[in-house]
Amino acid sequence: MSGCLELEATLPLRELTLEVSLEIASGERLALLGRSGAGKTSVLRIVAGLLSPPSGRVSLGEETWLDTAAGLDLPPERRRCGLLFQDYALFPCMKAWRNVAYALPAPAGERRWRALELLERFGIGRRRADALPADLSGGERQRVALARTLAAEPRALLLDEPLSALDPATRARARRELDVLLGALEIPVAIVTHSPEEAEQLADRTALIERGRIAVPS
Repeated sequence: MSGCLELEATLPLRELTLEVSLEIASGERLALLGRSGAGKTSVLRIVAGLLSPPSGRVSLGEETWLDTAAGLDLPPERRRCGLLFQDYALFPCMKAWRNVAYALPAPAGERRWRALELLERFGIGRRRADALPADLSGGERQRVALARTLAAEPRALLLDEPLSALDPATRARARRELDVLLGALEIPVAIVTHSPEEAEQLADRTALIERGRIAVPS
């Protein structure tokens, strides 16, 4: 267990001011639902340390990542927070297993077998592990990207529209697979999505963000 993830932040954006307060328990999945431009991705970026609000606090359990009043703002690498981008951001010239091995905190001699072991857990066999991202299906790229994110042993997981890059035929199957994978985690998970259907299937709880504010927490 990694502890409860807590966020309070105020951040002026281009067309609105983001003012949010939320908590995600260890092992809980929270979906952030809302239209484009509502501020959902900015919430993830604040948690990950990629955005620094003028006022705010972020903590995980007893560890404080951000406290503007105290002048504290830990860099992303010290937060150990996994962020899965919409396009998965895989290295195109690296085989699938090398993408995963890149994130492993392990000696060089152990990275290949540990990457292969992790990929097998995500349904990527050894033959597909040697493929480049361009040669993988959308669902396979998603699983490789998630394996790479979890290879770094994050203490919280942030998913930014994790299914948006998939075609409709792949999306439903990938959603079911992702639900199973996330259910095995014991860390706080935040999922940004536009889809109420995805929020219902992937999350334990949903928060609706409208123009920078959480309008309907549930």
